[in-house]
Amino acid sequence: MSVTTSEGATAADYRLVAFDFDGTLADTFPWFCTNLNDVAARYRFRRVEAGETERLRGLGARAILKDLGIPVWKVPLIARHMRALATREAGQVRLFPGVPEMLAELDAAGIALAVVSSNSEANVRRALRGAAGLIRHFDCGAALFGKARHLRAVARTAGFDPAEMLAVGDEIRDAEAAARAGCAFAAVAWGYNSPEALAGVAPAYLFAEPSDVVRALAGPSRRAY
Repeated sequence: MSVTTSEGATAADYRLVAFDFDGTLADTFPWFCTNLNDVAARYRFRRVEAGETERLRGLGARAILKDLGIPVWKVPLIARHMRALATREAGQVRLFPGVPEMLAELDAAGIALAVVSSNSEANVRRALRGAAGLIRHFDCGAALFGKARHLRAVARTAGFDPAEMLAVGDEIRDAEAAARAGCAFAAVAWGYNSPEALAGVAPAYLFAEPSDVVRALAGPSRRAY
Protein backbone atom coordinates (compact mmCIF):
# COMPACT_ATOMS: atom_id res chain seq x y z
CA MET A 1 0.00 0.00 0.00
CA SER A 2 1.19 3.52 -0.75
CA VAL A 3 -0.92 6.59 -0.04
CA THR A 4 0.60 10.05 -0.09
CA THR A 5 -1.41 12.72 1.71
CA SER A 6 -1.24 16.47 2.17
CA GLU A 7 -2.56 18.66 4.97
CA GLY A 8 -6.25 19.56 4.91
CA ALA A 9 -9.59 17.86 5.44
CA THR A 10 -9.71 14.35 6.82
CA ALA A 11 -11.35 11.38 5.13
CA ALA A 12 -14.32 11.68 7.49
CA ASP A 13 -15.14 15.10 6.01
CA TYR A 14 -15.92 13.68 2.55
CA ARG A 15 -19.53 12.58 2.12
CA LEU A 16 -19.47 12.52 -1.70
CA VAL A 17 -16.70 11.13 -3.93
CA ALA A 18 -16.81 12.10 -7.61
CA PHE A 19 -14.70 9.88 -9.83
CA ASP A 20 -13.30 10.65 -13.24
CA PHE A 21 -13.77 7.70 -15.61
CA ASP A 22 -11.06 7.42 -18.28
CA GLY A 23 -7.75 6.56 -16.63
CA THR A 24 -9.31 6.52 -13.16
CA LEU A 25 -11.98 3.80 -13.19
CA ALA A 26 -11.33 2.44 -16.69
CA ASP A 27 -8.03 1.50 -18.30
CA THR A 28 -8.47 3.52 -21.50
CA PHE A 29 -4.93 4.86 -21.91
CA PRO A 30 -3.80 1.97 -24.20
CA TRP A 31 -6.92 2.50 -26.34
CA PHE A 32 -6.20 6.24 -26.48
CA CYS A 33 -2.59 5.66 -27.58
CA THR A 34 -3.68 3.18 -30.27
CA ASN A 35 -6.08 5.70 -31.82
CA LEU A 36 -4.17 8.94 -31.29
CA ASN A 37 -2.09 9.01 -34.46
CA ASP A 38 -5.07 8.17 -36.68
CA VAL A 39 -6.85 11.13 -35.10
CA ALA A 40 -3.72 13.25 -35.65
CA ALA A 41 -3.82 12.48 -39.37
CA ARG A 42 -7.53 13.32 -39.58
CA TYR A 43 -7.27 16.62 -37.69
CA ARG A 44 -3.77 17.58 -38.84
CA PHE A 45 -1.77 17.80 -35.67
CA ARG A 46 1.62 16.30 -34.82
CA ARG A 47 1.93 12.54 -34.47
CA VAL A 48 3.23 11.11 -31.22
CA GLU A 49 6.40 9.18 -31.95
CA ALA A 50 7.57 6.02 -30.22
CA GLY A 51 9.19 6.82 -26.90
CA GLU A 52 7.32 10.11 -26.36
CA THR A 53 4.55 8.77 -24.18
CA GLU A 54 6.30 9.09 -20.83
CA ARG A 55 7.35 12.68 -21.54
CA LEU A 56 3.78 13.61 -22.42
CA ARG A 57 2.48 11.94 -19.25
CA GLY A 58 4.38 14.61 -17.34
CA LEU A 59 2.50 17.48 -19.01
CA GLY A 60 -0.86 19.06 -18.32
CA ALA A 61 -3.57 19.08 -20.99
CA ARG A 62 -2.85 22.65 -22.14
CA ALA A 63 0.85 21.88 -22.49
CA ILE A 64 0.05 18.74 -24.50
CA LEU A 65 -2.18 20.70 -26.88
CA LYS A 66 0.66 23.16 -27.45
CA ASP A 67 3.22 20.38 -27.85
CA LEU A 68 1.12 18.61 -30.49
CA GLY A 69 0.14 21.81 -32.27
CA ILE A 70 -3.59 21.54 -31.60
CA PRO A 71 -5.38 24.91 -31.71
CA VAL A 72 -8.09 25.47 -29.13
CA TRP A 73 -10.82 25.71 -31.77
CA LYS A 74 -10.14 22.12 -32.85
CA VAL A 75 -10.51 20.67 -29.36
CA PRO A 76 -14.33 20.25 -29.41
CA LEU A 77 -14.15 18.60 -32.85
CA ILE A 78 -11.46 16.17 -31.72
CA ALA A 79 -13.30 15.45 -28.46
CA ARG A 80 -16.51 14.70 -30.34
CA HIS A 81 -14.64 12.36 -32.69
CA MET A 82 -12.90 10.56 -29.81
CA ARG A 83 -16.23 10.16 -28.00
CA ALA A 84 -17.74 8.58 -31.11
CA LEU A 85 -14.78 6.22 -31.40
CA ALA A 86 -15.15 5.31 -27.73
CA THR A 87 -18.81 4.50 -28.28
CA ARG A 88 -18.03 2.32 -31.30
CA GLU A 89 -15.28 0.46 -29.45
CA ALA A 90 -16.84 0.49 -25.98
CA GLY A 91 -16.64 -3.28 -25.75
CA GLN A 92 -12.84 -3.05 -25.56
CA VAL A 93 -12.87 -0.96 -22.38
CA ARG A 94 -12.11 -2.69 -19.09
CA LEU A 95 -12.14 -1.38 -15.54
CA PHE A 96 -8.88 -1.41 -13.62
CA PRO A 97 -8.55 -4.46 -11.35
CA GLY A 98 -10.08 -3.76 -7.96
CA VAL A 99 -12.37 -0.93 -9.10
CA PRO A 100 -15.72 -2.76 -8.64
CA GLU A 101 -14.67 -3.86 -5.16
CA MET A 102 -13.50 -0.33 -4.33
CA LEU A 103 -16.85 1.18 -5.35
CA ALA A 104 -18.79 -1.46 -3.41
CA GLU A 105 -16.82 -0.85 -0.22
CA LEU A 106 -17.12 2.93 -0.44
CA ASP A 107 -20.87 2.59 -0.98
CA ALA A 108 -21.12 0.22 1.99
CA ALA A 109 -19.34 2.81 4.13
CA GLY A 110 -22.13 5.29 3.38
CA ILE A 111 -20.19 7.46 0.94
CA ALA A 112 -22.25 8.82 -1.96
CA LEU A 113 -20.57 8.08 -5.30
CA ALA A 114 -20.63 10.03 -8.55
CA VAL A 115 -18.93 9.91 -11.94
CA VAL A 116 -18.00 13.15 -13.69
CA SER A 117 -16.50 12.46 -17.10
CA SER A 118 -15.82 13.76 -20.59
CA ASN A 119 -17.02 10.39 -21.86
CA SER A 120 -20.69 9.67 -22.45
CA GLU A 121 -22.91 8.29 -19.70
CA ALA A 122 -23.83 5.32 -21.91
CA ASN A 123 -20.16 4.37 -22.35
CA VAL A 124 -19.48 4.77 -18.62
CA ARG A 125 -22.48 2.64 -17.63
CA ARG A 126 -21.55 -0.05 -20.14
CA ALA A 127 -18.02 -0.35 -18.75
CA LEU A 128 -19.16 -0.30 -15.12
CA ARG A 129 -21.76 -3.01 -15.73
CA GLY A 130 -23.26 -4.06 -12.40
CA ALA A 131 -21.20 -1.50 -10.51
CA ALA A 132 -23.15 1.27 -12.25
CA GLY A 133 -25.89 0.66 -9.70
CA LEU A 134 -23.56 1.91 -6.97
CA ILE A 135 -23.21 5.32 -8.62
CA ARG A 136 -25.85 7.77 -7.37
CA HIS A 137 -25.01 10.60 -9.74
CA PHE A 138 -23.69 10.69 -13.32
CA ASP A 139 -22.64 13.97 -14.96
CA CYS A 140 -20.98 13.13 -18.26
CA GLY A 141 -20.08 14.74 -21.57
CA ALA A 142 -17.93 17.44 -19.96
CA ALA A 143 -15.75 19.59 -22.20
CA LEU A 144 -11.97 19.10 -21.93
CA PHE A 145 -11.65 22.07 -19.57
CA GLY A 146 -15.27 22.16 -18.42
CA LYS A 147 -15.38 19.71 -15.52
CA ALA A 148 -15.59 22.33 -12.78
CA ARG A 149 -19.22 23.21 -13.47
CA HIS A 150 -20.09 19.51 -13.69
CA LEU A 151 -18.51 18.93 -10.27
CA ARG A 152 -20.45 21.84 -8.80
CA ALA A 153 -23.64 20.50 -10.38
CA VAL A 154 -23.09 17.03 -8.87
CA ALA A 155 -22.54 18.50 -5.40
CA ARG A 156 -25.70 20.61 -5.76
CA THR A 157 -27.79 17.67 -6.99
CA ALA A 158 -26.49 15.44 -4.20
CA GLY A 159 -27.27 18.10 -1.61
CA PHE A 160 -23.71 18.56 -0.36
CA ASP A 161 -21.43 21.55 -0.05
CA PRO A 162 -18.43 21.28 -2.44
CA ALA A 163 -16.20 21.18 0.65
CA GLU A 164 -17.80 17.82 1.50
CA MET A 165 -16.86 16.37 -1.92
CA LEU A 166 -13.63 14.73 -3.01
CA ALA A 167 -12.90 14.64 -6.75
CA VAL A 168 -10.75 11.66 -7.76
CA GLY A 169 -8.91 11.75 -11.08
CA ASP A 170 -5.76 10.91 -12.99
CA GLU A 171 -4.94 14.20 -14.71
CA ILE A 172 -3.65 17.65 -13.81
CA ARG A 173 -6.76 19.14 -15.41
CA ASP A 174 -8.88 17.15 -12.92
CA ALA A 175 -7.00 18.89 -10.10
CA GLU A 176 -7.57 22.27 -11.74
CA ALA A 177 -11.29 21.55 -12.12
CA ALA A 178 -11.59 20.50 -8.47
CA ALA A 179 -9.92 23.73 -7.35
CA ARG A 180 -12.33 25.81 -9.44
CA ALA A 181 -15.28 23.83 -8.09
CA GLY A 182 -14.19 24.39 -4.50
CA CYS A 183 -13.62 20.74 -3.61
CA ALA A 184 -10.59 18.68 -2.65
CA PHE A 185 -8.73 16.54 -5.17
CA ALA A 186 -7.25 13.05 -4.89
CA ALA A 187 -4.99 11.68 -7.61
CA VAL A 188 -4.57 8.10 -8.79
CA ALA A 189 -1.16 6.94 -9.94
CA TRP A 190 -2.35 4.47 -12.57
CA GLY A 191 -3.83 6.78 -15.23
CA TYR A 192 -2.86 9.32 -17.88
CA ASN A 193 -0.57 11.74 -15.99
CA SER A 194 2.47 10.37 -14.23
CA PRO A 195 2.53 10.12 -10.41
CA GLU A 196 5.36 12.66 -10.35
CA ALA A 197 3.31 15.19 -12.35
CA LEU A 198 0.28 14.64 -10.12
CA ALA A 199 2.34 15.04 -6.94
CA GLY A 200 3.24 18.50 -8.25
CA VAL A 201 -0.36 19.71 -7.85
CA ALA A 202 -0.37 18.74 -4.13
CA PRO A 203 -3.43 16.45 -4.07
CA ALA A 204 -5.13 15.63 -0.79
CA TYR A 205 -4.22 12.01 -1.56
CA LEU A 206 -2.11 10.25 -4.15
CA PHE A 207 -3.35 6.67 -4.39
CA ALA A 208 -1.15 3.87 -5.72
CA GLU A 209 -3.97 1.31 -6.16
CA PRO A 210 -7.77 1.13 -5.80
CA SER A 211 -7.64 -0.61 -2.44
CA ASP A 212 -5.80 2.42 -1.04
CA VAL A 213 -8.88 4.54 -1.75
CA VAL A 214 -10.97 2.31 0.51
CA ARG A 215 -8.39 2.27 3.29
CA ALA A 216 -8.09 6.05 3.25
CA LEU A 217 -11.74 7.02 2.86
CA ALA A 218 -13.73 4.19 4.44
CA GLY A 219 -11.46 3.26 7.31
CA PRO A 220 -12.28 3.14 11.04
CA SER A 221 -11.79 6.91 11.47
CA ARG A 222 -14.82 7.63 9.32
CA ARG A 223 -17.77 9.23 11.09
CA ALA A 224 -21.23 7.74 10.69
CA TYR A 225 -23.77 10.11 9.05
